[in-house]
Amino acid sequence: MKPIISPSILSANFSNLAHDIEMLNRSEADWLHIDIMDGVFVPNISFGFPVLKHVAKLAQKPLDVHLMIVQPEKFIPEIKALGTEIMNVHYETCPHLHRVVQQIREAGMKPAVTINPATPVLLLQDIVREVDMVLVMGVNPGFGGQKFIENTVEKVRQLRELIARTGSKALIEVDGGVNLETGARLMEAGADALVAGNAVFSAPNPEEVIHALKNL
Repeated sequence: MKPIISPSILSANFSNLAHDIEMLNRSEADWLHIDIMDGVFVPNISFGFPVLKHVAKLAQKPLDVHLMIVQPEKFIPEIKALGTEIMNVHYETCPHLHRVVQQIREAGMKPAVTINPATPVLLLQDIVREVDMVLVMGVNPGFGGQKFIENTVEKVRQLRELIARTGSKALIEVDGGVNLETGARLMEAGADALVAGNAVFSAPNPEEVIHALKNL
């Protein structure tokens, strides 16, 4: 089965974002990955809702929105208003994670949960049946272009085992350090979806890279 490819616009050309989104619309990308950062949970700020409204208007792919922020539940209505399909929150920022997952689903979106590189997969055993997807970070969140953390491959294997053992239907997505080499190993370990930012947008022909990732 071919991987789901979700290019991250965090690595796009912000001075000509419309051009890059049009490229993604033409490409074999399945989703459009949006990283929202608050400068609190992660040491960076990305973009707010005024920019995202324009992105949502231009995008023809389902929106895969990844909130690297504290209290993400406060913004469920705004995320839904963008036409978001998947709303992804961090395990580390949600002390009442079940409640947040329920709120996302009640709003009509697919709930997903993200774990940082130092967060063990085992901590998801009580929530994995309730979510549509788990995102495993391959780098520490906050910046694009970081070096891939090798233990991510083993975490994907562990997560695949947990999903099988619990009867969960959750997809496994990986974000951070994904390229053709790491992507192939992640798929072999059991990943379903790959987020690629720098590998796509720094390439001379981003559409060719998306095609190659799609055919891993």
